[in-house]
Amino acid sequence: MFPRPNRLDPSVHWLRNRRLTRISTAAVLAAASALLAVHSASAEALLLVEVDTGKVLHAENATYPWYPASVTKLMTAYVTLRAAREGRITLDTLINVSDHAVAQQPTKMGFRAGTQVTVDNALKMMMVKSANDMAVTLAEGVGGSIENFAGEMNRAAQRLGMTQSSFVNPNGLPDENQVTSARDLAILARALIREFPEYDLYWHIPAIKLGKRVMRNYNTLIDRYPGADGMKTGFICSAGFNLVATATRGNKRLIAVVLGAPSSSVRAVQAAQLLEKGFGTHPLSWLLPSLGTVDALVPIAASPPDLHEAMCGKHRHRPAAETEEEPADTSNDPDAASAYAAMNQSLRAQKVVLGPLIPSMPPIEVFVGASKPRPRPVVARSSASGDAAVPAASATKKPAATKPAAAKPAAAKKPSTVAAPSSPKPPPRPGS
Repeated sequence: MFPRPNRLDPSVHWLRNRRLTRISTAAVLAAASALLAVHSASAEALLLVEVDTGKVLHAENATYPWYPASVTKLMTAYVTLRAAREGRITLDTLINVSDHAVAQQPTKMGFRAGTQVTVDNALKMMMVKSANDMAVTLAEGVGGSIENFAGEMNRAAQRLGMTQSSFVNPNGLPDENQVTSARDLAILARALIREFPEYDLYWHIPAIKLGKRVMRNYNTLIDRYPGADGMKTGFICSAGFNLVATATRGNKRLIAVVLGAPSSSVRAVQAAQLLEKGFGTHPLSWLLPSLGTVDALVPIAASPPDLHEAMCGKHRHRPAAETEEEPADTSNDPDAASAYAAMNQSLRAQKVVLGPLIPSMPPIEVFVGASKPRPRPVVARSSASGDAAVPAASATKKPAATKPAAAKPAAAKKPSTVAAPSSPKPPPRPGS
């Protein structure tokens, strides 16, 4: 019989520590294996990217083709702002609402044909209300026709490296040839942020006001998620609920893309979870391999999924629509063994939810017709000169047409008359 080893015997401690190390290593590797598992059961595309570096922090189905719906309007804004930078238009340029614009499906402003709006106001209505008629009005005002503008959209996409994107209209209404991916949308969002910082206000206006009518942004992260500052939502039956969201904390700005969510509330929570993950540090993140940069993600050759039956089938209690706010889906993830599902469950355990609405600014007023001239500032001369106060020279004030709308909302002064839409607010329905 072997003698009982001394508790202080170094060899015993070494063996015990080695055994514990093996157990710990096995646990860590098991957790890492879970974190690396593919969440194949997901019917959505998810992507999280750093704005400054383009580094991918999370990706699921990010390179699968997808119908963009109204997130198309990010490209419409991009092409319009480039036209303004090139001097082809100004933000105060008046553009006409055509019969074709009037014929667009909701969501829309509902102006009569022949109504004139400035580029600035059309952009605000398009980005906040997701107005399909304003997207067409901008396209025709900038490109002369929908076909010409779609050509500009596709050339811009090619220049930016959006290799999976094809555009045939400026608003994202259903068309089988209107296709993008989470990868391409993140590339586009980065381009907007980096190329047009002076116009940043356009994609994080909380609400607009037309007469007495106030319209809140469909992006419910704005003023409800800390640091949220953009960008655009979208919905059609075939695509599900889409969202490109941005948020900034400190010196870190992130882009979250959610495509194919089952409801508007679910897409908002999923985007918030992605952003929260990006701003935090997962204890096992160092075990995850680098996902590279967003432009290096390899596109997948496939047809876009058609979610029409799931989104708008007869089984739904009511038709899905961009404006719906149904409770978030709290069902268990079907792939509980997956690492990313584990991360998502962890986020749910942390109760990452949207907070109460706390407006960061009053609704920005929009209107039809030309921009009203702003009063010229009065500069008081020195009393020793004996001169009375006189208006400042025109050189001391930047012309309204060249002043970025983001620097000061065009509706800082309410016009004496505000034209209302020609018809009551159309009921929300798929197609926005």
